[in-house]
Amino acid sequence: MKIAHSLCAILALVPVAAAQKLTPLPKDLPPYAAEKPFAAPDVKAVKLDNGLTVWLVAEPGFPQIALDLAVEGGYGADPADRPGISQLLADTLSQGTATRSAKQIAQEVQAAGGDLQATPHADFIEVSLTVLSDKAEPGLAVFSDVAQHATFADDEVSLAKRNAADQLRQQESEPSFLATRAAARVLFGDHPYHVTAPTLGCINATTPGDLRSLFMQRFRPDQALLIAVGDFQAAPMLDLIRSQFGQWKAPDAAPLAPVPPPSSDPKRAIFIVPRPGSVQTTLEFAAFGPLRTDPDFEAAQVANAIYGGMFSSHLIQNIREEKGYTYSPFAVLRTYRAAGVMTTRADVRNAVTAPILNEIIYELNRTVTTEPADEELAAARRYLVGLEAIQLQSRGAVVNELAGIWADGLPPEEIGAYGKKVAATTAAEVDAAARKYFPASRAAIIAVGEEKVIREALAPFALPMETVQ
Repeated sequence: MKIAHSLCAILALVPVAAAQKLTPLPKDLPPYAAEKPFAAPDVKAVKLDNGLTVWLVAEPGFPQIALDLAVEGGYGADPADRPGISQLLADTLSQGTATRSAKQIAQEVQAAGGDLQATPHADFIEVSLTVLSDKAEPGLAVFSDVAQHATFADDEVSLAKRNAADQLRQQESEPSFLATRAAARVLFGDHPYHVTAPTLGCINATTPGDLRSLFMQRFRPDQALLIAVGDFQAAPMLDLIRSQFGQWKAPDAAPLAPVPPPSSDPKRAIFIVPRPGSVQTTLEFAAFGPLRTDPDFEAAQVANAIYGGMFSSHLIQNIREEKGYTYSPFAVLRTYRAAGVMTTRADVRNAVTAPILNEIIYELNRTVTTEPADEELAAARRYLVGLEAIQLQSRGAVVNELAGIWADGLPPEEIGAYGKKVAATTAAEVDAAARKYFPASRAAIIAVGEEKVIREALAPFALPMETVQ
């Protein structure tokens, strides 16, 4: 009975919703206010005698400091027989040093009003800490101890391995994880960037000795960046950093070699990840995009916003608002130091797997063949500039952004340049980026779901199909 009443209520609202959709907006609405771009921070860059790079952003006011240590060597630097070991390294990093137990580290961080965590990325591992401003000295003492003297005790590593295995099993039940992992394998093949998470084989085989060796290889001052953003004065903070990190020495071994760029575009095919019994298909288009250091990076970002990166984009208006095929499609452009990746994803019910694939192909090629209208271009630029200003409100977000800029091989001034470049992007530049990066023929297609359903639905597209795991 409740279902029947709900269905009747929904059906009763349909004409109203349709009428509202067709009702034009009032003509006397005020114009958009002037854009308020992100106010770029003043970054003081210093290099210590031991090679450690330090970026300081003094922001008086709220009594908190965000700290971030980025060290080169993430998933892309993992040994071939230990893919994903960076995750285990990050998980066990703060679980004990030569002078502090895991419990003592947690207690001291908490006493400083902080939170300590480590996160692996493709090109680097990021260790983050937030502390109250008046607890900067004890907070930095724990931070430097973890960064220089982690011990990877046997019992802590065993616990981390069990947790990692449980997490992997849980992730493998999610179609989004399966799509991301398959897309990386399809795009990169055997290239180091194909690693997105540890394998079960890596988890089972990794020993505390492996983690200690990896720690010594990667955590060294000459391939690290320390960022501090918050309520402090630059000179005393730099003195404090020197006192805690100045004795950190690099080993004699050579630093990590940079990850090379991938050699070729992915194969044009449909790659099926079987998920028996699934009532939905997760579709992902994956192609290479620009590096953040490329001159057309901002133009590609604007093109992506128009195509599928903002709510008013062509893709969302088409397959969500007009056709109702899916609730939350999205398109995103990500960058590593040696590669850029463009992704489109949509989760759809099995019955519309073929129609939605057709519409994604249509919208990608429409982006290539149609120059953006002035209104679309203005909306996309306004969206990206405003989004940056919103996202970088917190100090933690600023240190994360600066770490990513460093990992991509750019100077700290880039944090203030991005919005200006976006705002100055022209229609001709967006059109050129679209022609270069957005043809549907450049993308591999990953489909996660019931294999028989996918093969039957997508057969009319006459593309090669391969089953992957």
